Amino acid sequence: MADQSSGLRAPERAARGLAAMAMGFEALSLLLAIVPMRMLLDDATFATVVVLVLTVACIALAGLARRPWVWPAGAVVQLVLIACWPIHWALGAAGLVFALVWGYCWHVKIQLAKPPKR
Repeated sequence: MADQSSGLRAPERAARGLAAMAMGFEALSLLLAIVPMRMLLDDATFATVVVLVLTVACIALAGLARRPWVWPAGAVVQLVLIACWPIHWALGAAGLVFALVWGYCWHVKIQLAKPPKR
């Protein structure tokens, strides 16, 4: 039976799918950032390791999207990526963009969890 407020059969599942998709896109974007970082930075070893660790974290969170702790953990990943601004400004900017995306995902989750208005 569909939820009356959203029209979805399983609104929680839809929110989890959105979160998993956002984390997947973030992981792909981070992987694509490795080559430019290696070209732009003199010694990109630290930047590469940080990006790979964040990529693995995003993939893990996408796979564990059913767990309720994924939402705050995803916010921590965004904060860590924003904190990478000193490594290169593009990493921090990507962190801001993905923080907005993650905030939107969280907003959708909250809206879908609200009971219908009568």
